[in-house]
Amino acid sequence: MEVAKSMYRERVRNAALLERITSADEAAKLIRDGMTVGMSGFTRAGEAKAVPMALAERAKTDPLKITLITGASLGNDLDKTMAEAHLLARRIPFQADPALRRAINDGEVMFVDQHLSETVEMLRTRQLGPVDVAVIEAVAITEDGGIVPTTSVGNSASFAILADKVIVEINLAQPDTLEGLHDIYIPSYRPARMPIPIVSPESRVGMPYIPIDPDKIAAIVVTEKLDSSSTILPPDEDTQAIAGHLSEFLQHEVKAGRLTNTLQPLQAGIGTIANAVMHGLIDTPFHNLKMYSEVLQDSTFDLFDAGKLDFASGSSITVSAERYQTVLEDLARYKSRLVLRPQEISNHPEVVRRLGIIGINTALEFDIYGNVNSTHVGGTKMMNGIGGSGDFARNGYMSIFVTKSTAKDDVISSVVPMVSHVDHNEHDVDVLITEYGLADLRGLAPRERAPLIIANCVHPAYREQLGDYYRRAVARGGHTPHVIEEALSWHGRLRETGSMKI
Repeated sequence: MEVAKSMYRERVRNAALLERITSADEAAKLIRDGMTVGMSGFTRAGEAKAVPMALAERAKTDPLKITLITGASLGNDLDKTMAEAHLLARRIPFQADPALRRAINDGEVMFVDQHLSETVEMLRTRQLGPVDVAVIEAVAITEDGGIVPTTSVGNSASFAILADKVIVEINLAQPDTLEGLHDIYIPSYRPARMPIPIVSPESRVGMPYIPIDPDKIAAIVVTEKLDSSSTILPPDEDTQAIAGHLSEFLQHEVKAGRLTNTLQPLQAGIGTIANAVMHGLIDTPFHNLKMYSEVLQDSTFDLFDAGKLDFASGSSITVSAERYQTVLEDLARYKSRLVLRPQEISNHPEVVRRLGIIGINTALEFDIYGNVNSTHVGGTKMMNGIGGSGDFARNGYMSIFVTKSTAKDDVISSVVPMVSHVDHNEHDVDVLITEYGLADLRGLAPRERAPLIIANCVHPAYREQLGDYYRRAVARGGHTPHVIEEALSWHGRLRETGSMKI
């Protein structure tokens, strides 16, 4: 054992902590029934990998329930494994796994869907929690006991600071070049909180590790498992069309003198459509771009390689299998132009408003007045969660939502009379884009918005159907006209017939 411990001295540089290296099974015994556990991980990056698996395995023969709080979704099928082991009583604040989604929609797991900037604020003020145990993946532990995160920060810093006990997973598969990439800044307590001193995406205002008392580290587990790669699909004809509409719109903003060709700092949500839209900026006149976002995806590094992007700030790096070797295995090429922050800072309303972020996020559906549903299928079935989209939509310089006009071979229209669930109301939405066109809603009243959305964003198969609804609604009057008894009839028709089409 002493020989094995000596192998880890470069990663565990506090010599006293080498005595706390143990197995995942033993570390998992620190977690007991009814506890609240904070785990690292943000959009399939940087999650603790061994301890949650050991805990799920234990739950199969020794049933227990925990409240699990993370940064966002976990990789390596961890949410699936824990859900199927019936380990989870409550899950906060975001997830993206089909098995866990079923448990949530069946009512087995209580899911608290939160803006990603809010979770640790609520923990810090004891509106949630307390956190009994934090499980944090790290690339190293410093001489003073500081935890150096891996490919995400998420909520890891506050989990480690607030928890009674900390389990650290030292992942030898994560490159040691990650050290120095992070900027850990924790806001001071209210009411004497000082302004967050970030004045540009490249501002570094914190520490390169999570500062905690090393006595809180109760166990260290050594792992060698990679992050899950993202499942982003390559751009298709529709996503390229969406990217083209966005590029044309932004060029118009430059001509109007409201932007320059360096734009404002960009934020993009996770997923195929958002990634494709950002990738589309390569073939544009825009240059010297900067990002202040949550997840740095393939498109971030495509823009770097194309000479379009100068700097990117995020909370995690989540790339495809194809991109992994060119990013994490050759991180030195990008490191000086990257920073990873806690998600309460990457998504902080104060910073988002100050920097003037252009936010580009994905909608499940939107209605003829600009209300957006990002989370619920048919108004009741949770998909993934609101994530950070609301942090940027409410506070950014410009809030843009993109989606394909239809889903499931055109039986579902993404534009409906009234959304079945509202995540972003019309006051927080500036621009809507589908493959058919763009609706700039700024400065428009509801009666001006609806015709523009119907003409520019709706699939041809639904355009007349939606136009007929609006005309009959206007005949009834009102500031925001509706045929109220038919407002959700499209969703009802889908349930009954399998299609929104009449």
